[in-house]
Amino acid sequence: MSETPDYVAENRELWTTTNTEYTGGDAARAWSQDEITWGVFSVPERDVGVIGDVAGLDMVELGCGTAYFSAWLARRGARPVGVDITPAQLETARRCQREFGLDFPLIEANAEDVPLPDAMFDLAVSEYGASLWCDPYKWIPEAARLLRPDGRLVFMTNTPLVLLCSPDEELPAEERLLRSQFGSHRFEWPDGGIEFHLAHGQWIALLRRNGFEIEALHELQAPADAGDHPEYDFVTADWARKWPAEEIWAARKRA
Repeated sequence: MSETPDYVAENRELWTTTNTEYTGGDAARAWSQDEITWGVFSVPERDVGVIGDVAGLDMVELGCGTAYFSAWLARRGARPVGVDITPAQLETARRCQREFGLDFPLIEANAEDVPLPDAMFDLAVSEYGASLWCDPYKWIPEAARLLRPDGRLVFMTNTPLVLLCSPDEELPAEERLLRSQFGSHRFEWPDGGIEFHLAHGQWIALLRRNGFEIEALHELQAPADAGDHPEYDFVTADWARKWPAEEIWAARKRA
């Protein structure tokens, strides 16, 4: 534990509390969902088309939380392994496995240092897991190590724009720039939690340096009928209909 980075310990504490307050019921609802959706405004995967056919693929979810995304892909024929640093989240995932009759490995580990062999997976995914809460200069190389040649990496995080428009307090993003883009990396919020954000140029350079070719960048728009999320109030649906607040990257490891 003495070697655990400070942000890992703080984020584990945050998500232990979140699991107690919110995630129990939310996890079961997410596990019961038939359709794959993305982000706080539930953009359907059928409209994005980033995942593709996963049948028969070995897959790892980095920062899986309660592992509902792994469950969605398991129902579509993938063989997932979920990795997360928070025991409470993993216990909720195991409860959902029992409730919904799905069984796949869940590993308690930092997604920056996963205790699994090299080149074990065809697909690595992160939906607001490692992609937001881990240092990208550590977890991207780890994702590359875990993937086989020609394997794919798909991850979702916030856009640089929504961060630039966000005040220091956790209030909804405003319609003006409030902070500098240059030097963006680590952000600590007043009510707890340490996130990591990069500008697009930094993401491109980092992915290419670790052997990835970028396939797509999907900047999501909140659907016309979407309302504000009841818990995640960092952005309103109206804001996210005008500008992208969330984005999905897809990259392939060079063979």
